[in-house]
Amino acid sequence: MVSFKGAQFPQDVILHAVFFYVRYGVSYRDLEEILAERGVVVDHATLNRWVVRYASDLAAVAQRRKSTTAPSWRLDETYVKVRGEWCYLYRAVDRNGQTLDFMLSEHRDEAAALRFLAQAISSNGLPRACAIDKSGANTAALKEINAALRKVGSDRRIRVFRSKYLHNIVEQDHRGVKRRIRPMLGFKSFRSATATLDGIETAHMIRKGQLGSSCPFKIYASLAA
Repeated sequence: MVSFKGAQFPQDVILHAVFFYVRYGVSYRDLEEILAERGVVVDHATLNRWVVRYASDLAAVAQRRKSTTAPSWRLDETYVKVRGEWCYLYRAVDRNGQTLDFMLSEHRDEAAALRFLAQAISSNGLPRACAIDKSGANTAALKEINAALRKVGSDRRIRVFRSKYLHNIVEQDHRGVKRRIRPMLGFKSFRSATATLDGIETAHMIRKGQLGSSCPFKIYASLAA
């Protein structure tokens, strides 16, 4: 359950604002104006605080509730500008394009790739196979996971594929997230970027039907229950 204790606005107002921002191509000032037209007077800075405060918590619930995914994964990373510098959004989808996990990192190296893989495996279980591009970091991280499996006596291994056709699935899926990020022209802090991306990814999962087939906002609001 996501706590709204201490909030000065009703829970449904906050959820509407957060969902509208992460789902649609509006700025905080645009959203401030839209809410004012509906009788809700709230400053754009407060809207930003709501997203930072609640989006990640709601995303964590979505991860636990999402529908079962396939054990064949597609791994990739895309670029996101934070404080004027490029950071890396690690993303994984299954063979059907369903979102598995995501993680923003300031670095693109083996340590970051390994941290993301560990997070994704913790949320989704060990994959049977992974399709990647020519990334040396992802290759090294997968080798380390397989070495760890061998060390503990497991006979399971992750099969690694380098196939442009298979990898294209995750590259195409980036578009849904990048389309929402593009108008933002970068983030001012890593924390804000992480929370906002968590919200965008959650809205993207709802669009793909991973959390049900009812009204998108009702699905999003149910994550707070």
